[in-house]
Amino acid sequence: MEEQNAKVIVLFGPNGSGKTQYVERMRRQMANSSVRYLAFSDAYGPATDRAYYLQLRWNQHDIDEETPCVGNLLDKAYQQTGEDTPERQQLREQLYQLFAMNELLDKYVILLSSGELRKFQLIKTLLANPKTLFLDNPFIGLDAEARKQLNTLLYSLAKNQNIQLYLLLAKSDDIPDYADEIVRFPQDEMIRFSQDERKSELVHHTDIEADFSTLVSEIPSAPAYTSPVVIDMRNVSIRYGERTILSNLNWQVKKGERWALSGQNGSGKSTLLSLVCADNPQSYACDISLFGNQRGSGESIWEIKRHIGYVSPEMHRAYMRDLPTINVVASGLKDTVGLYVRPTAEEKQLCRRWLRLFGIEQLADRSFVTLSSGEQRLALVARAFVKNPDLLILDEPFHGLDDHNRQLVRELIMAYCRQSEKTLVMVTHYENEFPACMNHKLYLKRQ
Repeated sequence: MEEQNAKVIVLFGPNGSGKTQYVERMRRQMANSSVRYLAFSDAYGPATDRAYYLQLRWNQHDIDEETPCVGNLLDKAYQQTGEDTPERQQLREQLYQLFAMNELLDKYVILLSSGELRKFQLIKTLLANPKTLFLDNPFIGLDAEARKQLNTLLYSLAKNQNIQLYLLLAKSDDIPDYADEIVRFPQDEMIRFSQDERKSELVHHTDIEADFSTLVSEIPSAPAYTSPVVIDMRNVSIRYGERTILSNLNWQVKKGERWALSGQNGSGKSTLLSLVCADNPQSYACDISLFGNQRGSGESIWEIKRHIGYVSPEMHRAYMRDLPTINVVASGLKDTVGLYVRPTAEEKQLCRRWLRLFGIEQLADRSFVTLSSGEQRLALVARAFVKNPDLLILDEPFHGLDDHNRQLVRELIMAYCRQSEKTLVMVTHYENEFPACMNHKLYLKRQ
C-alpha cells in the first residue's frame, strides 16, 4: 500500500450493513504488524473464553492471587509491543492520564465497569503504536467525559502521530467533526457524502402502539405481587477488597415509576442493577427488599426473576454462543442465560412475533453469534420484553444500534411505559436517549 497522509475515515451504516466484513477484507490486503483492529463488544475476555459466566463480575470469591490486575496486563502489553524508549514511556503516561487509568492499575480486570473495560482495551491497542487502526464502535459504553477525551486522543493520533484511523459507526451522533472522509454502507449503495450531509438522514418513524398492545394482551401475566414498592434499598454498601463501589445508598422505586439511572464509568450503575436482578451474591448481606420481600428471607432468585426483564453488557457477553436467535429470545421466558428447556410451539410463535416487532424476524433461525453486534443487541432487548415483565431493567440497551433501531427501541419502551403498573429502570450515557416517559432520576458518583 502506498504511503499516504493519515486521515480519519468513518465507515458509517446501519446494523448488518457489512461494515465489519468490508474491514476484514481490507485487513487481509493490508496484513502486517502495524495494523490493529479493536471491536468494542461487551467482552471481559477472548470470545473463546468459555470460563466466563454472567455472575463473574460480581463474585469476589473467584478472585485469587492469579487473577490479573489492570496494571499487570498493561505492563505485559507494553513489553510485548515495543522497546522501552522515552517516546513510548511518554505515550503510555499520556494514555494513562487521558483516561484516568492510574487509579485503576491495581483493580482486577473482571471488576471493571463496561466503560472502564473499553478504556483498558483501547490503551492496550495503542501501546503497540499502530500505523493503521480500525476501531469498531469506539464510543459505546463511555460516559460524556470519556467520549470527549477519546475524541481528543483520536484527533491527536491521526494528526500528530500519523496514525490512519478507520472508525466503524452505526450512530450518526458519534461521527466526529474532524472526520476527513465518510463512507456510507451497505456496499451496494455505497456513496461518499460531505460533512454537511452526514446528519441529514431522517429516522423512519413507525407507529407500533397497536401492535405492541395486541401482543402484550396475549401474554400470560406473571404471578401477582401486592407491594406498592418494587425496590427498597437501605444503606446499601458494596466493596471489593479495598474498593468501595456503593456507599450507604438509599433508593426506593415504587410501582409504575420510570427511573433514569446515570453516572460516570465505574460509579456502580451495573453493580446496583446486579443487586436488583439477584445476580450479585453480596445482595444477601444488604438490607434490600424486592417486590415487598426482604432478600434472604427464603425466596429463590427465580421467584425474583420471574417479575423482571433484563438486558445488560454482561448479559451480552454471556450469550456469545452458537444458539438460534429465537432460542435466545425464548430464554427470557425461562429467566435463564442460554436455553436449557426446549420452547414449545406456542412460545416460539410468541418469540417470532416479538422479533417481528423489533424488525428482525428474518434472523430468528440464524445462529446468534453470526449476527452483527447491533442485531444481537436487538435480540437481547426483545428477550427482556418477551414476557412483558413487571419490572424492565435496560442497562445500555442502545449499545451498537443504528439511528433507526434506536428510535424503534425507544418507541417500544414508550409503549411499555403506557401500562400504568409497569416499572422501568434504564441506564444510558447519552442523556438524549432517555425516552420522554422517564419521571425519576438517580445519579451515582464514583467513590
